[in-house]
Amino acid sequence: MSESIFTATELDYLQTGRKLARLATVGSDGTPHVTPVGWHLDANEQVIEIGGNDLAQTKKFRDVGRNHKAAIVIDEVLPPWRPRGIEIRGNAEAIEQPESLIRIHPTRIISWGLDDSGSGRNARDVPSTTRK
Repeated sequence: MSESIFTATELDYLQTGRKLARLATVGSDGTPHVTPVGWHLDANEQVIEIGGNDLAQTKKFRDVGRNHKAAIVIDEVLPPWRPRGIEIRGNAEAIEQPESLIRIHPTRIISWGLDDSGSGRNARDVPSTTRK
């Protein structure tokens, strides 16, 4: 695997127990669509993959198939009030075979609250030379 596009802290966050996220796509009329989804990180390919029952029949799958863009937010709030998470925007694929999934290739990564102080923010574009 080449050097990760994610920081070590972001990788740790993405690989430890969070299963639910919110996926944003844009409909054919330009209206945003946000929905909760199950997801996982393919650390070798450095992509986020979204699956689900009858995924190929969903609006989110059609949206990605049409405009090839998506964003996902994986976050949580620790007590007493310490929000933290990561937003990943990118080019997306609607893959039908062998099983339906949406694959996001990150082009922008924004993380917050992942450092020990809970206040750090890290926002950056992913250089095209580091994308697969």
